[in-house]
Amino acid sequence: MGWKAAEKLIRHWKVLRGDNVMITRGKDKGETGIIKRVIRSQNRVIVEGKNLVKKHIKQGQGHEGGIFTVEAPLHASNVQVVDPVTGKPVKVGVKYLEDGTKVRVSRGLGASGSIIPRPEILKIRTTPRPTVAGPKDTPMDVVLEKTYDAKTGKGMPEL
Repeated sequence: MGWKAAEKLIRHWKVLRGDNVMITRGKDKGETGIIKRVIRSQNRVIVEGKNLVKKHIKQGQGHEGGIFTVEAPLHASNVQVVDPVTGKPVKVGVKYLEDGTKVRVSRGLGASGSIIPRPEILKIRTTPRPTVAGPKDTPMDVVLEKTYDAKTGKGMPEL
């Protein structure tokens, strides 16, 4: 990707995987669906069951060829998050609550100003965290070893 294309990438994404969105342009205009995948390098999203196209796939080793129906990516500007209260497409804003937590709120025409919840699917990790220490992990006794004492200055390297 060249520097011109990199300048046009969306820096702060308002739509997330698992969001309920309405398609605002294209052949599926006015339909709602859930975001299946976000392709940040291309500013595109894939919506479940929408923007279906026929794809010709050549037969290869281990798979059969033919004409398949697949979901094509949509540009991120062609979808809007659906307000959970009114059911209309709205812009997404950010607000901080009294306790300091950052939340997404609906704003724009037809918006209720309600909080848009973070999708549950984002809490599920695709690769689970390892439970057993690997060969490159630092042992806990070395991690917890005290090597510097601030009061006496012991452990400070001689410069």
